[in-house]
Amino acid sequence: MIVPDATQDAVAVADHYDELDPIYRRVWGDHVHHGLWATGRETPAEAVEALIDTVGDRLRLMSGEACVDIGCGYGSTARQLAATHGVSVTGFTLSAEQAHYASAHPVPGVDIHLRDWLANGLADGSANAAWAIESSEHMVDKPRFFAEAHRVLSPGGRLVVCAWLAETDAGGWKVRHLLEPICREGRLPSMGTREEYEAMATAAGFQIIGYEDVSARVARTWTICARRLVRTLLVDRETRRLALGARNRIFVLSIPRLILAYRTGAMRYGILTLSKAREAGTQREPGASMPQETP
Repeated sequence: MIVPDATQDAVAVADHYDELDPIYRRVWGDHVHHGLWATGRETPAEAVEALIDTVGDRLRLMSGEACVDIGCGYGSTARQLAATHGVSVTGFTLSAEQAHYASAHPVPGVDIHLRDWLANGLADGSANAAWAIESSEHMVDKPRFFAEAHRVLSPGGRLVVCAWLAETDAGGWKVRHLLEPICREGRLPSMGTREEYEAMATAAGFQIIGYEDVSARVARTWTICARRLVRTLLVDRETRRLALGARNRIFVLSIPRLILAYRTGAMRYGILTLSKAREAGTQREPGASMPQETP
């Protein structure tokens, strides 16, 4: 597990996304995650939607199911999957700015909470499916991230995790100059390998259904972000102010690091599909409600 030399926690993660909210929405858009290219001819918007569609396909979503978006950002992924699959979604974000944006763009069946996933308050077995797109990296306690997902899912439920992962056995300059700084600058408490993620998922009780390394198909996201950021810096005074004066301005340095990390193989992008075992005599049934426990 790659751990930054400066401790990162949920407060730091929330502050990062709140302060840099204008930059994220200008550079990344409403979906704060990578795009997935198949032919290379897709537009960035089409590639972003392709990643979401891939998650939906891996989850085998059925109309009427109750779902959880772990680290939902602005709620755009939740809104898309709710619309395309007819599911209801409860989303969780640490960022007040993201939650505010989501509340200003409400859609039926999508409920966004400003709350830490590690203290989510959902009832046992209350969800049929869950996904975490580039949010597990921000979890202070990754084993608990998986344990909470297993607890909240009903028997037969699926979890798809799209994650930034460290190259197996990465060492030397790759850790010192790429992976550790990426964790520190991006407010990641740690970055695991595929093997570490699979071990944590198995320890939580999940069965591993599949894993796909799509690094080559997502890497161009960062060259696109770099171009967008440069253009925005040239024309937008607020972006220049944040890039030069914000507490979290150091994240700008991570963009060239991320480009190099993908090109050298130091960082990987994995899609992990997991399942909670069915109990004897039970089947996965659609469920529209999401009961909550007392906080």
